[in-house]
Amino acid sequence: MKRITFIVNPVSGGKDKRKVLAAIDRYLDRSAFSYEVRETGKAGDATAWARSCDADIVVAVGGDGTVSEVATGLLGTGKALGIIPCGSGDGLALHLGISRNPAKAVRALNAGRIARIDAARLDGRPFFCTAGVGLDADVAWDFARSPKRGLGTYISTAWGLWKHGDRAHQYRVTTDAGTWSGPAVIITVGNANQWGNEARIVPKASLRDGLLDVTVVEPFSTWEIPILAAQLMTGKADASRRVRSFRSARVQISRDHPGPAHCDGDPFEAGVDLVLEIVPGALDVVVPPSRLEKI
Repeated sequence: MKRITFIVNPVSGGKDKRKVLAAIDRYLDRSAFSYEVRETGKAGDATAWARSCDADIVVAVGGDGTVSEVATGLLGTGKALGIIPCGSGDGLALHLGISRNPAKAVRALNAGRIARIDAARLDGRPFFCTAGVGLDADVAWDFARSPKRGLGTYISTAWGLWKHGDRAHQYRVTTDAGTWSGPAVIITVGNANQWGNEARIVPKASLRDGLLDVTVVEPFSTWEIPILAAQLMTGKADASRRVRSFRSARVQISRDHPGPAHCDGDPFEAGVDLVLEIVPGALDVVVPPSRLEKI
């Protein structure tokens, strides 16, 4: 019998977790698994518990930040990551095809199909979905300090920064294939293909190709936002005339100012030079059987 530890973030996404806990109790296959539930109280709990717990599978119950904390704790342990997504974006879970419906997510755990995926690092800091600088990092910085969670708060924060903030800065992006330089609004480096909510900012990204995908969004006007948003949500962001795309195992970003950067939506202060590197095959993760060959 395999052992599962569920690590629950009670505040992620502003969502009540009682339905998730009820779904675990009702739908988890007790003939195959024994389990325990732990609820986080502060940043760092999920990483520490994932590393130290006696389990075969450690399931992050929360959003991308919780997933990233749990996955960080699992690196090098041989334990597999499971996800029950209930955050504001749920980018890694959606790339993996894991349902936001708790009952379906628990049934995916019962199926127990394990895939080995890449991880990545920004200046040594692990990430598993996306990292970046520019407007999305500024939004993550303000969003993390808001008392309200959820997609609506994220959108209103982004709109406020767009109207009143500095929209573009000078960057240089160095990859294995060469160098790009110029003004940009957003630079996103993806291991997975999206920020979350199916907003596929690096639509061709694979979790098992040993490469990072880079999307540079050059300056654009407010009237172009609906066009760019439509391309983002239909997986065609790389077709925009405002976008430059690159693929590389190592990426260096240099910019004209220090400021926020983010890893999996978790913002932090960073300097003018950042180095991002892929870590191939670093993590085992439980995925729905139908997605095993499509990640």
